[in-house]
Amino acid sequence: MKPEPLLGLRARITRLGTGGMYMAADCFIGIDVSKETLDVHTLPDGNDFQFVNDPDGIKAICRKFSKFRPKLIIIEATGGLQIPVATALSLKKFPVVVINPRQARDFARAKGRLAKTDKIDAEILALFGKQMEPEVRPLKDEQAQEMSSLMSRRNQLIRMLVMEKNRFTRAYGSVRADIEKNIDWLEERLSEIDTHLGTVVRASPIWRERDNLLRSVPGVGDVLSRSLLSNLPELGT
Repeated sequence: MKPEPLLGLRARITRLGTGGMYMAADCFIGIDVSKETLDVHTLPDGNDFQFVNDPDGIKAICRKFSKFRPKLIIIEATGGLQIPVATALSLKKFPVVVINPRQARDFARAKGRLAKTDKIDAEILALFGKQMEPEVRPLKDEQAQEMSSLMSRRNQLIRMLVMEKNRFTRAYGSVRADIEKNIDWLEERLSEIDTHLGTVVRASPIWRERDNLLRSVPGVGDVLSRSLLSNLPELGT
């Protein structure tokens, strides 16, 4: 199933369900996010919609939902693909809850709706919202997301650096020299990430104050402080 193409700046919506276009005031919405599309299912109406997963498609989904008052919108975390649509909806004050894949799969299995290789779909997510009604918590703002992304990248670089250093001890000749160059590059990238993290923290007076407070605790340095700020954004508000 392919989403309809965009016409100008407006994303067209494909209605796939048999129900009407009306959504109940207490409707629960599931959004299945993929690289190309945003598949939507609503309960109790049972309507299905599909949007293109790009800026125009996200604007279209916000316009669509602005006509209704969904009680909960459930989105599964999908390696960061969910961030643009979840953030856009949250900024529009919609009740968005991003759940982790394990929660979604455990729920689907309990309902007998999931085999080992099955994909979680929008209907399962809507049903999760309707039956579980998870608490809505504020999503990270743009600055917190940037901090979180930088910390994730920093952790990736550290893992790569450890692996390369382990290889270096066992390597010989030209391979050893090549690994050494890569280690130098990774250390340079790590330094740049740390500089960027410092810039992000200093850009916010509140975050700067929280960072100073955290680092005043014995044993808490720059890295731990910024890790706490990125994973617990309420510390920065």
